[in-house]
Amino acid sequence: MDRIPVTLLTGFLGSGKTTVLNRLVQQSEMVDTLVLINEFGEVGLDHLLVTHSREDIIMEMSSGCLCCTIRGDLVRTLKEILDAVEKHEQRRFGRVVIETTGLADPVPIVHTLASHAELKDRYRFDGVVTTIDARNGEATFDAHIEAVKQAAMADKLLVTKTDLVPPDVLMRLSGRLGAINPAAEVIHVSHGELAAHRMLDLGLFTTDGKISDVQRWLAEERYRDSDSEHDHHAHDEHGHEEHPSHDHGDQQHRHNRRQNDVNRHDDQIRAFCFTVDEPIPQAVLTEWLDILLSLMGPSMLRIKGILNVEGVEQPVVIHGVQHVFHPPVMLDGWPSDDRRSKLVFITRSIGRETIVQSFQIFREAGGIRSQRDHSA
Repeated sequence: MDRIPVTLLTGFLGSGKTTVLNRLVQQSEMVDTLVLINEFGEVGLDHLLVTHSREDIIMEMSSGCLCCTIRGDLVRTLKEILDAVEKHEQRRFGRVVIETTGLADPVPIVHTLASHAELKDRYRFDGVVTTIDARNGEATFDAHIEAVKQAAMADKLLVTKTDLVPPDVLMRLSGRLGAINPAAEVIHVSHGELAAHRMLDLGLFTTDGKISDVQRWLAEERYRDSDSEHDHHAHDEHGHEEHPSHDHGDQQHRHNRRQNDVNRHDDQIRAFCFTVDEPIPQAVLTEWLDILLSLMGPSMLRIKGILNVEGVEQPVVIHGVQHVFHPPVMLDGWPSDDRRSKLVFITRSIGRETIVQSFQIFREAGGIRSQRDHSA
């Protein structure tokens, strides 16, 4: 049985999630979509708005924060709706969209879909869509790390209320989003209008269960651009001149401005990619990831990779969110002539050098447990 894709629609308080959702559910692509809304408080105003939009399957979860009740309400709801379908008490559905509360962390939902014994074989995580208020986005990022994390984990970023701000504000916000999450497509949305197909099939698989465009999904070239920009800023911060000039005062002014911009917009999020030229031994890969996630799991927001594993002909695709990895997927063939392993990371407060050095240590050791077993 094909697993049912689940899309998370998240975004900080007042960022326009419900307005977007109300427009989405009126489109034909969403006709067989189960919508779960985590309402906050006794009056389900958002739920009523969505329910009145059309008569397809739309349910609400009980009051409370989704991140706190994830093992209860969400699991129970997803199981019960499948049971009802199998008993012909409810119409069949082909997709799930979960709208979270503004303060919700998307990670517990992803963990549940990837690891819960009764859900992982029936549902699959497709992607995260995050809304950002164009007027208040930067101020929200400055004040709330939850909002930064929502943006960092997104596969698509919807900048809402774009009709209410001047172009320079949009440009500045887009630059900051590019630093937080270089691989996510940024879509400007006015009055909640968004074509449904733009937020579907965001993950490794398409709706019919086929492998999607792996290179698009990995988007490693965007992380390389982010690496270069970050290195460029780091270079400038040490006082090196970008262009020779006789106007020392102007140089200092530009340097101070860059310094202030970097400090003010340092959201502690790092996005980067690194490649491995030679095939990776299975033991090295497994042990490195195990140690990395056990020591730094909370700081590993997203990990994606297409890997050349020693002794395996086909490329292996991995995808992890914090300390939980989805089952690896073996592709039929390489998407290009490039056979190098490529891993992309979005981390919090952990730089590229730390990750690369940890891998080199394990590679040079040949796998700590393997070395120990060989010695024994």
